Amino acid sequence: MLTPSDDWENEWQQIPGPESILIGQVQNPQLLPLQGKTIAEVAKLWNKDPMDTIFDLLIQDDAFTGVAVSGMSEPDVALALQQPWVSIDNDSSGVSPEGILGREHAHPRAYGTFPRILRKYVREDHKLTLEDAIRKFSALPSQRLRLEGRGLLRVGMWADVTIFDPATIRDLATFNNPNQLSQGMDYVLVNGVPVIDRGKMTGARPGKVLRGPGYAP
Repeated sequence: MLTPSDDWENEWQQIPGPESILIGQVQNPQLLPLQGKTIAEVAKLWNKDPMDTIFDLLIQDDAFTGVAVSGMSEPDVALALQQPWVSIDNDSSGVSPEGILGREHAHPRAYGTFPRILRKYVREDHKLTLEDAIRKFSALPSQRLRLEGRGLLRVGMWADVTIFDPATIRDLATFNNPNQLSQGMDYVLVNGVPVIDRGKMTGARPGKVLRGPGYAP
């Protein structure tokens, strides 16, 4: 970790310091108070070197610890978003503001990925047009993954539809307070069934597991 090398991705060399590593999820219940703290804060709390803090934390948590590492460049992100072949996903696990799925200190992407793109990169920074963003959310990834009948509004295709106001939709989740739903998503239909109706969840669960062409039972 201390030696610069091109042989492996050494994130320790790519970030400003331990203040850039935020603890999101732990398995050991005794470590729950550390969720939402940075390695720098835990090192100070434990009176240890930051690197020793990382190792001791992983040992105590059987290496199940999940973190958010702030090591990306905003100009790089904006440049990547503007490339016509780049689509957008959210690789967070399922979360909820309450219940068992609300116990972890989630990455804010869990709640705000797509509303953030629409607010920041479309409405405020003008890095993408609304049409470009929607294509990167829907048609492009569906085409790349070869998911038949998805990603477009067209007769005969599955009706996966979202209805929102581009002028008001926004993300609320932050790294300090991530478990917040975004605002402005008025209607969401999955397979033609409303799961959000006038901004409220309906409780319907019409989703299907999607199998790509490489799927083998």
